[in-house]
Amino acid sequence: MKKENIVERKTDLVADWQALIRTFIMPDNDAAKTRLVKYMEQILFGLHDFLKKHVGITEETSLKELSQRFSNSLINENPEKRLADVITDLIEDIAPHAVNVASPYFVGHMTSAIPFFMVHLKTIVAALNQNVVKLETSKVLSVLERQVLAKIHRLIYRESDEFYDKHIQNHKTTLGCFVEDGTLANISALWVARNSMLGPKAGFEGIEKEGLINAYKVYGIERAVVLVSRLGHFSLRKSGGLLGIGNQNIIGIDVDENNRIDLKALKKTIREIKHSSRKTMIFAIIGIAGTTETGAIDPLRRLAEISAENKIHFHVDAVWGGPTLLSEKYRHLLDGISLADSVTIDGHKQFYMPMSCGMVYFKDPTIMDAVIYHANYVNRPGSVDLGIKSLAGSREANSLILDSSIKIMGSKGYALLLEHGIETARNFAEEIKNRPNFQLITAPELNILTYRICPLHLQQELSKAKSEQRNVINARLNTINRQIQILQREAGKSFVSRTTLKIRNKSEENEENIVVLRCVIMNPMTNMEILNEILDEQEEIYQKHFGGLK
Repeated sequence: MKKENIVERKTDLVADWQALIRTFIMPDNDAAKTRLVKYMEQILFGLHDFLKKHVGITEETSLKELSQRFSNSLINENPEKRLADVITDLIEDIAPHAVNVASPYFVGHMTSAIPFFMVHLKTIVAALNQNVVKLETSKVLSVLERQVLAKIHRLIYRESDEFYDKHIQNHKTTLGCFVEDGTLANISALWVARNSMLGPKAGFEGIEKEGLINAYKVYGIERAVVLVSRLGHFSLRKSGGLLGIGNQNIIGIDVDENNRIDLKALKKTIREIKHSSRKTMIFAIIGIAGTTETGAIDPLRRLAEISAENKIHFHVDAVWGGPTLLSEKYRHLLDGISLADSVTIDGHKQFYMPMSCGMVYFKDPTIMDAVIYHANYVNRPGSVDLGIKSLAGSREANSLILDSSIKIMGSKGYALLLEHGIETARNFAEEIKNRPNFQLITAPELNILTYRICPLHLQQELSKAKSEQRNVINARLNTINRQIQILQREAGKSFVSRTTLKIRNKSEENEENIVVLRCVIMNPMTNMEILNEILDEQEEIYQKHFGGLK
């Protein structure tokens, strides 16, 4: 009987012109409108309660089962369902199998709760449907975007009033641009750096026009490289492939005991490259303001000095840590960032915006001329459109969301969020150190830390053991921590991520690969009571599944 009803319902829905226009501009009927309003009211005014009710945390669901449910590849000629039914399915069938990243127990990734008003702002941006690639499809939004770029540029570089008065609405210069995410922002920064370092000269129109082979020939080099901490984000390696220099030429530099780039190792690498028989150009050095795995901040001021001494573009990947500049209490952690030639920030991380909003900023307002592109049908020569200097093409007006959020929160409001994360992470680290079954691996500099289950007796054994024995113990601990992370995730109450770090054994001067649990504290509702519950749960899992191991 149920199948017959479904068939009958499908035959009621026909894709004719009248139905299409009605679907395009209005709800089906008052009943459908009521159902839509019911769900949208919950989302718009009770977002976090809605997510708690309808969305899982990390609840185990067989991927095989989900795959089977989503295995139909046919597109029906006529509509399958009405809008209200589709919305109901989204709420009842899709949402429960999504991840509730807004839960204060979800502390494993750089994605967290967003303020409820972000949904309102995102809805307005979607409704306006402005395309800021061009003035003709955005008008005031392009003007506003320049203002927002100036606000964040000023946060980073702190130039004079005269500087911003000159450049904020100057169509001949560019303070930065919006792209979709941190990956594209980093690629954009290195694209500009490459083109700047291998730019036009007598008889040569630059690498962007003539390509890598001619550029290498004209500049008398055999390769171009980028130097970055080995903890650099993998988007940087992607840039090596996309920019044609090869991802193996994104050279990872060893880190020190605090997971910051080792300056001695960096200087040594620079010397070796300069004296190598293979002629090499270092076109960028990258400092990281908040590594993905440990949250470490490289010594930005020293990196800026080294870059300047060697006439190398200095880029700061502040995709994670950049918004810390809003906190007067902790902005000193990013000392030296104002010396960078380029800086990237990701709005959908610690600006707490919805996906997706990457940004790149440049100290020199003219440097993005190195990546200008025109097209007769959209960004013509002489154009003042934002799209002429952006890797991204069509994109929505995310700058409106960021600008509105800054007005709603203020720098102090954002500072309170950031400070909560940093200080809660520090308290969490102290709690971990006080528990004999845990070992803190990397203390938080910002709001990310790593640790592992490592009972006190094993910590004592490790402190005395030789390399071979340490490897055996660590291999066993790696298995334990990997399984604990999986079991906790599948239990569905909370989520902590995991990664594998190379840790230096000081006594034998070698490195060991260890599996660690990784926490990112950015949800303002996450507190020490919740974090203690998460540790308690991990201890319970350990005792239940591994407590007998010696």
